[in-house]
Amino acid sequence: MICYDEPLFRPPSEAYSLILQITLGCSWNKCTFCDMYTTKKFRPRPFKDIEREINHVADSYPGIEKIFLADGDALVLSNSRLIPILNRINEKFKGLKQITSYATPQNILNKPLSDLKELKSAGLKMIYYGVESGDPVILKKIQKGATHDEIKQGIIKAREAGIKVSTTNLLGIAGLKYSNEHAINTAKLLSDANPEYISYLMVMFPLGDGRFISAFGDDYAPIDQRGLLCELKTTLEHLEVKNSIIRANHASNYLPIKAVFPQDKYKTINFITEVINAPTSPLIRPEYLRGL
Repeated sequence: MICYDEPLFRPPSEAYSLILQITLGCSWNKCTFCDMYTTKKFRPRPFKDIEREINHVADSYPGIEKIFLADGDALVLSNSRLIPILNRINEKFKGLKQITSYATPQNILNKPLSDLKELKSAGLKMIYYGVESGDPVILKKIQKGATHDEIKQGIIKAREAGIKVSTTNLLGIAGLKYSNEHAINTAKLLSDANPEYISYLMVMFPLGDGRFISAFGDDYAPIDQRGLLCELKTTLEHLEVKNSIIRANHASNYLPIKAVFPQDKYKTINFITEVINAPTSPLIRPEYLRGL
């Protein structure tokens, strides 16, 4: 039906969505913690190929309600390329409820606000947005390609256009030495930007950590399980948002968390504290169940 260019990735919440590869790979592809697209050379896909896939799937499964635009960098495309794709999707899937995509700070900041509003009107409801860290030192060490302020402004700009933002924030990415600053500065960025969804993942290196450590420097020391839970607690303690859905239930996390802040803030922090003080708690996810 669709011949995907592997590897193919999607957010966990898009498990039941149709995935359309609009671009292949990632145009930045320099973040040292991410090996998702290191085997691919970035390139946009021809409209005729995308259109053929849309037509074929719509004829077979016209009731599809959610579509995710892959790979990691679909929004790097200009609106002159994106809008025809979105229009074709809307023409073929009459029951469609939402279109989503990954997005980088560069994607959002490089587009005029009017372009983002046009994308929203064409059906782009939400973006998955990598914050990773709010700490300036860590952002340079992981080669994120954006500053604290740029990442924050990207969230604010997308929300101003009416596009919901789901952020990804990495626990453990700063190592032991910078853990506290990383937690506090990430919480500050998120508090200032107030995205609708805030997701925490714990950093893992399934293909090895050599590339990451080479760029980070010899002052990186991995954080143990207790330290990662403490880092999560610290960032949540400093998080001041309104009506944000908080999730730390990705498979990489030791302790699944679901909450809405501010109403669940202190209950969540107390829960994490109890587990930190009970290291053999059955609530802690065992290593063999963790993964990316």
